Amino acid sequence: MTHGFDILVHNPNNGARRGLLATAHGTVDTPAFMPVGTRGSIKGLTPEQVEQTGTQIILGNTYHLLLRPGVEVVERLGGLHALMGWNGPILTDSGGFQVFSLSQLTRIGDDGVEFASHIDGARVVLDAEIATKVQNRLGADIIMCFDECPPYPCESERLERAVERTIRWAKRCQEVHSNSRQKLFAIVQGGVDSDLRRRCAESLVTMDFPGYAIGGLSVGEGHDKMMQTVESTVDYLPKDRPRYLMGVGMPADIVAAVRAGIDMFDCVLPTRNGRNAYAFTTTGPLRLRNAAHGSDSGPLEEGCSCVACRRFSRGAIRHFFQVGEMLGPILLSLHNIAYYQRLMAEIRRRIEDASFTAWAEGQIRLWKSWTISDSNEPETQTPRHE
Repeated sequence: MTHGFDILVHNPNNGARRGLLATAHGTVDTPAFMPVGTRGSIKGLTPEQVEQTGTQIILGNTYHLLLRPGVEVVERLGGLHALMGWNGPILTDSGGFQVFSLSQLTRIGDDGVEFASHIDGARVVLDAEIATKVQNRLGADIIMCFDECPPYPCESERLERAVERTIRWAKRCQEVHSNSRQKLFAIVQGGVDSDLRRRCAESLVTMDFPGYAIGGLSVGEGHDKMMQTVESTVDYLPKDRPRYLMGVGMPADIVAAVRAGIDMFDCVLPTRNGRNAYAFTTTGPLRLRNAAHGSDSGPLEEGCSCVACRRFSRGAIRHFFQVGEMLGPILLSLHNIAYYQRLMAEIRRRIEDASFTAWAEGQIRLWKSWTISDSNEPETQTPRHE
């Protein structure tokens, strides 16, 4: 095991690999999907419910937790694991993504970022040192370097500046990182520019981080450009370290990225779409607000063992949404997370038995045909915070 990451199986026909990632709060089977608990909870769900879906690791966000309840409160409550009621591994984003998603509220400079709080407008400063020290105190198992996530499209000068800052900030994060129980991952930026991605990756690799993430994708560039960028970037990352594709969650994107050699994913799509009456299933998406489901006594998905499928019909769940009962969003959030965890388990199994390559081709074609066109549905490209 190297840096706590053990590759058990490497697919001979592509980059897909099956591994184990060791953390202070347990071992994670990879490829893995992390549900997002931005403010300290997976919206509407208890830790036991999330665990029952097969989830092994979850994600929190430094920026939002820094604003509320504040790092001092989290410490007094026993740390992030105690706050979230989660005994397994946790990863925290550094807050760098908010440079992109809350760009109308920021001032970005080489020294760091100044936010006007989206809550009350109060001035908030984040830089490499602050973001790292806050994450050290929150106590997640995996923490992320502070980076600059540029928009898409982005002019070349701004994109190059973001890459240079990301590299410099990563070094500063590494220098102040003080919690030996945490793994500090670096983030590769560069938009869809392969030369900038290479420059960023090679610079970060010389710093010898225990893991590497690919950030700045799923921001409007589309599946094909995303995969071209992932495939070219992976070539410059160490084979013995976990690779994390940040904020990517459509099934076609996940399978294609695993094929390229990615080990970890996070996205709000399962829960956000669940709260908007959208269910993921192996045969395609269901929009539960459609009247056709009103008297349907069948489950969301045949063969799914989640509580939504075991105990409730499509018609009943639609009813909960129609009358504003909170049970509707809870059930679909649970089902969607369970769907994603079943997908990851299937990916791991197929890598192990060498059937992944052919299966992936068919599944990517199927899932790329899925669309989210109903006016009640959220977009497929979503931010990484709820």
